[in-house]
Amino acid sequence: MPSNVLNLNNLRLAVLIDAENVPRNCIKSVMEEIAIYGTPTVKRIYGDWTNPAIAGWKASLLENAITPIQQYSYTVGKNSSDSAMIIDAMDILYSDKTDGFVIVSSDSDFTRLAIRLREAGQRVIGIGERKTPSAFIAACDKFTYIEVIRANAEEAGSEQGEQDDSSSAQKAQSQPREKQHAQQRPRGVKVPKAVVQLIADSVADLADDSGVVFMGELGNLILKKQPDFDNRNYGYKSLSAMIKSIDRFDIDFRQTTDPNIKHVFVRDKEA
Repeated sequence: MPSNVLNLNNLRLAVLIDAENVPRNCIKSVMEEIAIYGTPTVKRIYGDWTNPAIAGWKASLLENAITPIQQYSYTVGKNSSDSAMIIDAMDILYSDKTDGFVIVSSDSDFTRLAIRLREAGQRVIGIGERKTPSAFIAACDKFTYIEVIRANAEEAGSEQGEQDDSSSAQKAQSQPREKQHAQQRPRGVKVPKAVVQLIADSVADLADDSGVVFMGELGNLILKKQPDFDNRNYGYKSLSAMIKSIDRFDIDFRQTTDPNIKHVFVRDKEA
């Protein structure tokens, strides 16, 4: 679960999926990602279902209780889903039954829709492939790449498979010690300088007189500045783990009145 969710949890969400711009083999993982932020009260997917190219969606739709909406392609080579999704989004908006929208597409045509929904006070979460134009990404409160969701799901499945294998412990003992150490190394990668600077600037914007900032506030500000920021992009399961890997920052875990909860604070050593 991403730690930087910008207070998006427990929302009533309308999930609108562009079938012509999303790979169907990842839809289950996408719906699991959406569940992090709230409850999908509307789940619709748009496309020309007479087109054999998207006919294979049936099993995925049944499994995830997603309602297919038929939209004929009136013009060859033009995405037929855009207008239907936009019209439905406005109808849902004026029904006043949602707190936010999830637009699953890599199409920049939904940029204006995302802006309009945010103007109306709705949270907008975008999910699409890395080819998604930056304009659509910037129009969302948060944007997550499908490639990251897929990789995270595959990693979780691999770990579960290892746990289910009763002979895994014996296999680990028989491996060379060097190989075992290699498997235990962190999977994170070196964080790019531009991202380090983004974190440092955000710490400076929020830091109190002692130079520290609460991790939750830091994550929220970073997302406001860069909606497609996700610690999983760099191989880290949490923002705190990512920042801890950067020598520039100090991490301080402070105990709360609840023995099971600790607050995390960050300080920029170069400030």
